[in-house]
Amino acid sequence: MDDFPTGAVELTQLLVVSDLDRSRAFYCNVLGADVHREYGGTSLVLQFQGVWLLLVTGGGPTEDKPSVTFAPPPDPDVVSHQLTMRVPDCQAAYEILRGRGAKFLTPPHDRGGEIRCFFRDPDGHLLEISEIPDGSA
Repeated sequence: MDDFPTGAVELTQLLVVSDLDRSRAFYCNVLGADVHREYGGTSLVLQFQGVWLLLVTGGGPTEDKPSVTFAPPPDPDVVSHQLTMRVPDCQAAYEILRGRGAKFLTPPHDRGGEIRCFFRDPDGHLLEISEIPDGSA
């Protein structure tokens, strides 16, 4: 296929959650995501900063993925995935998110070329806010 990817391709980030209502509250009320669509009480499509987030409850194999089981992270301290949000002011974002109920591992740390800190969603998915002090990406 010579025309892949095209401008019509959109990326969706899938996160497996244990409680859809609790996750909806976190992503909408703490992070400010908007609900786009819900499917049968087992999945929820959110729009967040130009990215599609698909929250799904766990489940076993299906015809199109016969050996795959979806499950929330079993151990929040072992990470194979995280969402990073680049922000203009890490300290200010930290204070806002903390005020909305986000539980951070530590306050922001200045690592020289980056100021960052981490928090988790209700299922333990790791999230990061990060500032590049000189404004470069």
